Amino acid sequence: MNLFNSLFTLGMLTGQQHFSASNIWDKSRYSHTLARTAPDMARDLDYGAFMDKFVIETTSPAHDQPLHGLTFAVKDIFDVEGYVTGFGNPDWARTHSAATSTAPAVLAVLRGGATCVGKTVMDEMAYSINGENIHYGTPINPCAPDRVPGGSSSGSAVAVGATLADFSLGTDTGGSVRVPASYCGILGFRPSHDAVPSAGVIPMAQSFDTVGWFAREPVILSRVGHILLPSPVTNPVKPSQIIIAEDCFRLSSIPKDRLGQVLVKSVEKIYGDHIVRHTVLGDYVEDKVPSLKHFMSKEIKEQQYNIPSLAALSNAMRSLQRYEFKDNHGEWVTTVKPDLGPGISERVWEAVRTTGENIDVCHSVKTELNAALATLLQDFGILAIPTVPGPPPKLQTHPMTLEIFRAKAFSLLSIAGVSGFCQVSIPLGMHDNLPVAVSLLAKQGSDAFLLNVVESLYDTLKEQVEIAEK
Repeated sequence: MNLFNSLFTLGMLTGQQHFSASNIWDKSRYSHTLARTAPDMARDLDYGAFMDKFVIETTSPAHDQPLHGLTFAVKDIFDVEGYVTGFGNPDWARTHSAATSTAPAVLAVLRGGATCVGKTVMDEMAYSINGENIHYGTPINPCAPDRVPGGSSSGSAVAVGATLADFSLGTDTGGSVRVPASYCGILGFRPSHDAVPSAGVIPMAQSFDTVGWFAREPVILSRVGHILLPSPVTNPVKPSQIIIAEDCFRLSSIPKDRLGQVLVKSVEKIYGDHIVRHTVLGDYVEDKVPSLKHFMSKEIKEQQYNIPSLAALSNAMRSLQRYEFKDNHGEWVTTVKPDLGPGISERVWEAVRTTGENIDVCHSVKTELNAALATLLQDFGILAIPTVPGPPPKLQTHPMTLEIFRAKAFSLLSIAGVSGFCQVSIPLGMHDNLPVAVSLLAKQGSDAFLLNVVESLYDTLKEQVEIAEK
């Protein structure tokens, strides 16, 4: 292991520094320039979260701006004028020019008074929820350094979890904000589909792409939301019902008293026990989303470890995701033949080879699920599920070992993904020294309401977590 690999492993180099330094080292094995800058790099302790560090702030800062005094980081999928948007892959960066403008979402938080401190590492082409990147390295999970940080917005989550930024921007197509938020013990918000402009953001699959954000505190999560979301700030509204999806909680390996019961006790204390309801979500979805039958394979029906209708929902989501990914990037992939990491390479090439079968049915599933969940929740209902089915996996776990975990995860993640509903992942402390999280979902367009609910519940959730951890 050379000096730069060692520094990178210790989290003392950014992804871009590691990639550049390693290339030069391999070419020359000796460089006065590298020798001169290595101590500077060694001081750059940033958990491997950053691709580039810089400072961008509004030209006319004012103390009354809602985000004044806050710092933020940006996933390397957002355009920032003057910087190449790298999309997690050096071949992409090599074949694309620097951005000539900055994404509107980034401009919005800058105008809100926040200061941008850099661009963060992400999974290649946003096609993973693990957070590992073979080119720029895996950002170090501040909650569990031997575990993956979650992806694809890995660096953005780590930057917030490690207190290197007050909040950060990421994207969430299949789970890329919710998963790393859960793994890194922070708040992560996936807004309603199309609620936040995605111009200046490299698309992954437009039917599911969202611009999301991370924060450590609910008040900051809400302040960022008030800047990014189109709906005006509303007075807090008490939820009409909070529905516990019992079958979804059974997918989790976390004990019931550390997950569902913590939430229920908090809800009962703040709102009263009369608003808590329980449901078997899989049965409801199977009954109300008839088009799912096209994705209900024999293998899915026989799975003992999953919920058949939600597994079918996940299949529908990933079918449309592959089709749209191919439409967006298939030509570039087949022309450039990029160097891609394990797992991601297989998924990318599977997408490139997809035929687009059942695409119309996928859109029918989206429409039916949106209507079904809107009927279930009504205007001010909340659906509660685990964010993911368990703690973050260990680093460098073979993809085949994770197959069942991923299948369960996407069954949970596809609920908001396919319906277009907003979802927030909320940390619930640690269990066996690993982070735990629960998720709340609200009707599409009810983002401000959901942010208000998080603020009202958060302190009581922390109290209940402390009781449960004793």
